[in-house]
Amino acid sequence: MNTITPINLQERDKAVNWHPYTQMKTADNIIPIVKGKGLYLYDTEGKQYMDVVSSWWVTLHGHSHPYIAQRIFEQLNTLEQVIFAGFTHEPATQLSENLLKLLPHNQNKVFYSDNGSTAVEVALKMCIQYAHNQGKEKTKILAFKNAYHGDTFGAMSVSGKSYWTKPFESRLFEVIFIDTPNAENLESLQLQINEMTDEVACFIYEPLVQGAAGMLMYKAEDLNNLMTFCRQQGILMIQDEVFTGFGRTGKLFAAHYLTEQPDIMCFSKGLTGGTMPMGVTTCSKEIYEAFWSDDKHKTLFHGHSFTANPLACVAALASMELLLKKDTQMNIKRISQQHSEFLKALSQHPQVENPRQIGTILAFDFKTGHGTSYFNEIGKKLYNEFLERGIIMRPLGNVLYLVPPYCISSEELDIVYQNILEILDQFKN
Repeated sequence: MNTITPINLQERDKAVNWHPYTQMKTADNIIPIVKGKGLYLYDTEGKQYMDVVSSWWVTLHGHSHPYIAQRIFEQLNTLEQVIFAGFTHEPATQLSENLLKLLPHNQNKVFYSDNGSTAVEVALKMCIQYAHNQGKEKTKILAFKNAYHGDTFGAMSVSGKSYWTKPFESRLFEVIFIDTPNAENLESLQLQINEMTDEVACFIYEPLVQGAAGMLMYKAEDLNNLMTFCRQQGILMIQDEVFTGFGRTGKLFAAHYLTEQPDIMCFSKGLTGGTMPMGVTTCSKEIYEAFWSDDKHKTLFHGHSFTANPLACVAALASMELLLKKDTQMNIKRISQQHSEFLKALSQHPQVENPRQIGTILAFDFKTGHGTSYFNEIGKKLYNEFLERGIIMRPLGNVLYLVPPYCISSEELDIVYQNILEILDQFKN
């Protein structure tokens, strides 16, 4: 038993906590954060950090937003939790009504869970059971290479094979991985899919941006063409907007860049403005009706203790109100335009490869001569250098990116841009 009494938050943390995506033996000191306000986080020493990755892409409006906090407080004094099997409440019903109004017209029902991975699990189960309930067995899934859909077993199965999934390969179900579409490969993708249409339960994809893979971007037109083909083949489509939803791509949802629409959509991250854990899976009337039956065996047997938690629902309602305000929409447009201008400067820098942007997401590769890699050691060096300058930027290996909260000012963005250029010069080969 450890007999040393920890004396500060870092030591106390090290004694009891296991952090995500962290090799604890070689990890640098964990930074103890005691306060968040707007763009900034503050540590125990009073140092402030610009959170330009929105704390893993969730914080839409900045930290400790007073309006969201007030709404949660009021709800906390009214109803904090109720089982959602056999009961309902106003926040969940209103949230479903409000969200469906913003989504493609074919989205008809809302199923609540508690994070992005579980939202994906629900979607996959809907598709597989959709076929089963109609007396068909379709067990194959289509997904993109380099995909990331979460860390639970179903979500891992439809994510690209990597060091993350290797220990579990024998426990993952069958998935057919295909390239992201472009003008050159669309016909070959169609031929590949056509050979297995009768066995495919669904096609799951991250629209326009593959986030965890390194902010890989592809064209809406090409995705739309592939979706149209899947629709013609009767293949259900799951659009994973866990990352791209709620304004990240410059529009409310990546779906608004497309004319073809999915059967099922998944949401989390920015759903509650980064304040409460919540996942949502929406689906079309056709999907829902395959489960609507006098036969109880056709029920969707899935649920979570905190399904449609009233506090999380209220946080999401408040966040969506803020998102739809004219000021927020103008901020999203301003950030997108500023990113676009900065991209021109980035593209001229000798240390930069493949600068890219859509909406408020900006990314580029730090040139190493060895392509992109999550395990490239330059990522850790860059991360620490930005931290020293009071900027939280969590590189994906040698891929650097910005996903700032919408409250960031033009002046603050310019400060971040300037620091990026200075650090690029500092690490120049």
